[in-house]
Amino acid sequence: MPPLITSIYTADPSAHVFNDKIYIYPSHDRETDIAFNDNGDQYDMADYHVFSTSDLKEVTDHGVVLKTEDVPWASKQLWAPDAAHKNGKYYLYFPARDKEGIFRIGVAVGDKPEGPFTADPEPIKGSYSIDPASFVDDDGQAYLYFGGLWGGQLQCYQKGDDQYDPEWQGPKEVSGEGVAAQGPRAAKLTDDMHQFQSPAQELLILDPETKKPILGDDHARRFFEAAWMHKHNGKYYFSYSTGDTHFLCYAVGDSPMGPFTYGGKILEPVLGWTTHHSIVEYKGKTYLFFHDCELSGGVDHLRSVKAKEIFYDDKGGIITTTAD
Repeated sequence: MPPLITSIYTADPSAHVFNDKIYIYPSHDRETDIAFNDNGDQYDMADYHVFSTSDLKEVTDHGVVLKTEDVPWASKQLWAPDAAHKNGKYYLYFPARDKEGIFRIGVAVGDKPEGPFTADPEPIKGSYSIDPASFVDDDGQAYLYFGGLWGGQLQCYQKGDDQYDPEWQGPKEVSGEGVAAQGPRAAKLTDDMHQFQSPAQELLILDPETKKPILGDDHARRFFEAAWMHKHNGKYYFSYSTGDTHFLCYAVGDSPMGPFTYGGKILEPVLGWTTHHSIVEYKGKTYLFFHDCELSGGVDHLRSVKAKEIFYDDKGGIITTTAD
């Protein structure tokens, strides 16, 4: 399957339908001499482009819509973003390291889905880690999901939300027999979409047999990064990456705040270490957006967005697919 975007390297695609088109909000990979490491320093992204398509063939690049120097609080690493529409405005949510090197999540506002976007002068209060994913439910309530281990610093908050402990660096997430995996975070957004209504909560992803949280040493199913939420037939599908086992998985719940019961794999591993995605319904079909390193010949930090149709079985389960 050829990449959807070939003009620049793009990753972590968040796709939404706005104005009868699919808009894609990816991160923008660039060349770097930084060696691969668990902190993810090789992912040295500095700006965002927005893309749109109406047929998943011809893609329009709307150019740079936000860059590091436009964000007063950020120092570097504009990683995976997402977007939302509410109140006649478009909101771009993005992670970046602050001046102390700690990841926070910011918000920028635009009048059109293709931007440009103007960033708030400060990050969202109470935000931390990476990979924000926005979801506006049918009742108009908006949510933000986020979190990522290792370079995403989620493991630095094992003492409690907002209690950053830099000693918890690298692959040291809580694991072991009987120990629950660290879960993703989620918060309701205020009506103006700029802040959390209340502190973010840890979401539960349950084993379908034991009805207990998936364990930290269950690397094939536990949450690592790349949160995404979509709704299908009245159910809430929370999907995510497992990190070092390189799967995209999903869990299903009756509420946007969970709990969620593990449902299975969405995508088998792709070429490259990371895997990150979004799911969107468009013109009666469901599409998975993801990335791999095929275009760069396997260079891990130079990835390219792809898209393919995916399907549900008769019980509402997502059928596992491959990148082909």
